[in-house]
This record gives sequence, structure tokens and C-alpha cells, in this order.
Amino acid sequence: MTATPPALGLLLDVDGPLASPVTRTIALPAITRDLVALAAAGVPLVFNTGRSDAFIRTEVVGPLLAAGLPAGARVHGVCEKGAVWFSIGPEHGPDGTSPIEVDASLAMPADFAAEMRALVAAEYADLVFFDETKHAMVSVEQLTSVDSATYLSRQAGLDARIVDALTRRGFGVRRLDDVRPDADGAVQWRIDPTIISTDVESVHLGKDLGADRALELLAADGALPTSWRTVGDSRSDYAMADRLHALGHDVAHVDVRPADGVPATPYPVLTAADGVVHDEAGAELLAEWVRQVGA
Repeated sequence: MTATPPALGLLLDVDGPLASPVTRTIALPAITRDLVALAAAGVPLVFNTGRSDAFIRTEVVGPLLAAGLPAGARVHGVCEKGAVWFSIGPEHGPDGTSPIEVDASLAMPADFAAEMRALVAAEYADLVFFDETKHAMVSVEQLTSVDSATYLSRQAGLDARIVDALTRRGFGVRRLDDVRPDADGAVQWRIDPTIISTDVESVHLGKDLGADRALELLAADGALPTSWRTVGDSRSDYAMADRLHALGHDVAHVDVRPADGVPATPYPVLTAADGVVHDEAGAELLAEWVRQVGA
């Protein structure tokens, strides 16, 4: 365990800042190289994502191991917006991850998941796939063979079917500003549309819960950083910085897609200097942090 607090810690969304929203992979080799350099220099890294552990193991952990991630680096994964978590490094075995922890109390009902799987197969198989790797969330994701405009033109119709499936079961549901409480006025589930998917999840999940998991994981292996950078590509990612700031941590948020709108915050918001977005912005900012820590 490290006794001296590191000067910097990174809490990183994956889709957008690291993985290309087009290829769904880390397409820029510099990103993997610089993540390994930062981890080797003692910078704690936590991937805080809606993705599954299986996705992170394949698309993030594998490349990190191949690029030389050292044993003992403080690297962790928090998946499904806080429902699943684990540690990362070659000391954890061939696949580079410790056994996962899952909060089963936050899982979607099995019968709802089965209905969504059947709906996708019957009516939307040309548009999306049902993500079989999720433990708590239900996610349907745009096929990489489908262009963005086509996907987005049909996403709302698919989401309406999801709303109907939940309200038929007597649940309260929220999708953006559309809130439909249950008979007691409560809302249990949230529908979160992104530019490449729709996630259906407990209202208790979110990037703020992911930040709590990150703090727990890092507190178990050493001192917490004295300063944080949270990185994301959507408005919901600001919840990472919101939570850290509320807990008294020094934090700035990095928005790699500021065109969605930058809200007023009590902490600094950073963007790439030359207007690049997504993983190109992520690569630029990681390179700057490598220079700052002398890695």
C-alpha cells in the first residue's frame, strides 16, 4: 500500500474519452501507452463506465497488459455505473482482473431482460444487439454496421417499447425529462439513451456511485490522490466530479464532447485546447498529464 498521497488521480469514462464511439475500441495506440506510463508513475487510474466487465477485460485490460502495465499499479474497473467492480493488473492472473464484485440488489428483473432480448431478436436485430455480458443493467447497442443517423432515427421508438415493458409491470420509469412514477409515486428504473446505445438501469446506479466505488477501491490499496481529474463525454459524466467535490476533494472535470453543453459547476471544467473531441481529445489530455508527472 502506498503511504504518500499521489498528486493526481484519474477517474475515466471509457466510451468517448478512450474508446472510439465508431470502432468501440481503443483505436489510438498513444492512449494505451500513456495510460500505462501514468500507472507506472504511480497515478491511480479507475475506469468508471457503463460498460460490462467483459468489455473492459477485452478492450481495455488486454491492451494495457500487452503494453506493459506493471504489477502493483493502482488500476481498477468500475462497470455498469457502479454495479460491478474489480482490480486490474498482471498480478491478478492471465486475464489481468481480480474476481468481480456484483451488487445483485441493483439488477434489472430477469423477466424484463428476457422480454428485451426477445424484442431485439424479433424487431430490432438489424439495428442493435442485446448485450449479454451485463450483470445488472439491460443494454441494447447500435450495430457497428449501422450508421449513426439511422440508429438515432429509430432509438426513440425502441425506447418507447422499453418504457411500455416496465410500466406494464407496475414500475416507475424515468427517461430524460419523461418521468412516469408508479402507483405510489416512486421511480425504480431509469432509461439512459446515449449516442450508441440505450441502458436500462436502477435509479441508484450512476457515475456518482461509480466514484464512491473508486474511492473504496483506492482506499484499500493506498493513500487517496490530493487532486483528481474526471473525464467523460456526456452530461451524466459530470456526476463523477460532482460527487468528489461534494466529498471535499480537489477536482476538475474534463469534457471531451463539450458541444452537448457545459453546465455551471463549482469546480473547473477543462476541454481539449484545439477543439478535438472524443478519443482524440482524450489522447491529447493524457499526453499532457504524462508530461506533468514526468512519466
